[in-house]
Amino acid sequence: MSVSLSYAANVTIQEVLETNPDSAVASGRTVTHNQFNTALSLTGSSSPAVSKCACFVQALTAGAATVDLTSLTGTNGASVDGTGLKVQALKVKNNGDNALTIVPGAANAYELFGSSGSIEMQAGGDVLLFGNENAPDIGAAACEIDLSGTAAEESEWTVVMG
Repeated sequence: MSVSLSYAANVTIQEVLETNPDSAVASGRTVTHNQFNTALSLTGSSSPAVSKCACFVQALTAGAATVDLTSLTGTNGASVDGTGLKVQALKVKNNGDNALTIVPGAANAYELFGSSGSIEMQAGGDVLLFGNENAPDIGAAACEIDLSGTAAEESEWTVVMG
């Protein structure tokens, strides 16, 4: 199996200025802000490299769940083990009606956002992260991400490792 990643983090804004110089037509009042957008293509031979992925829906049970990066379910039910790799890209979308909190696991913490880092995603929100080879290595003692929220709400996960 080979993995390639097209990563894009874009926020493009068009701002229409209230006034314009007399020498410019009205359409010249529009400024497009897109200089900070990011677009990358990663493969097994790029730097950073990507080699494994898992895309899945994670349901909470009684308001909690744990994502184990050494035991993910990939395409067609394949087992995906990220041991020895790093999270290069992560996208999470909260499909629930309430906030979803993401923190390092209580037992075998994967500190993707630092030792005390957490993200609280509001209903319908999503988070996109590019690790750029700086995320921690995944291993037996560093592989779990804990989720907390309400009841059995679901979130969509895309994890790319390399």
